[in-house]
Amino acid sequence: MKKLSLAALAVAAMVALPSQAATVLGFKVGVDAMHADASGTTGQQGGDTPKFSYDNKAQYSVWFNVEHPVPFLPNLKVRENRFEANGVLTDANFSFRGVNLTDVVHNNIDLSNTDFVLYYELFDNDILSLDAGAAYKKFNGSLEVSRSSYRDSIDIDDGVLMGYLSAEVGLIGTGLYGFADVLAGVDHSDIVDYQAGLGWQFDGVAIDTRVRVGYRKLQFQDNSFSGVKANVDIDGVFAGVELVF
Repeated sequence: MKKLSLAALAVAAMVALPSQAATVLGFKVGVDAMHADASGTTGQQGGDTPKFSYDNKAQYSVWFNVEHPVPFLPNLKVRENRFEANGVLTDANFSFRGVNLTDVVHNNIDLSNTDFVLYYELFDNDILSLDAGAAYKKFNGSLEVSRSSYRDSIDIDDGVLMGYLSAEVGLIGTGLYGFADVLAGVDHSDIVDYQAGLGWQFDGVAIDTRVRVGYRKLQFQDNSFSGVKANVDIDGVFAGVELVF
């Protein structure tokens, strides 16, 4: 319920509060690399949901923003996210798509997705930046289960409507800033993607460079998403760089 309220608050803020448009057309591009842990249970909708032991795995995100001075027209952010984990269960005894699996069973959960975000800048200054909007997270992954000669999978390719909030607080004169943002599901309220961290901005003549570190978590909890029942967390620390034009 709290997650749903947060998503609704983001959408309401986008509609109700006056926005500050950028004074000129601007672009941002960035990339984050993440060292992530995965945990949880996965299975077919309505079926067994065994708990696998997952390996740590490198993940990444790449994105771009377009911000403009046109009043009432939202800004755009598109972010591609790779979230994938490989697991194993050594004493398995469960069914997947009508096949009973025992002994050593392998699992691959791919929750890679693309975020399409429309947002308004509610505040935009050296001390505080605050954005609010709405997003659509389109998954393009799968749940795969395998054992010796057996292999089967379910595509995870549905999308989620989400509320979006992003904030930055800067320390004037130092280039240091703190940041946090969250995507919270509206129609699937237990699917949440959030991050927080610290960054340093180095001003240039035409391009500003921002170096950042932080913590990110994708929470995927749903009993009926794209034919899959899952309660999975993928989280860890990340480092990245963003270029501001």
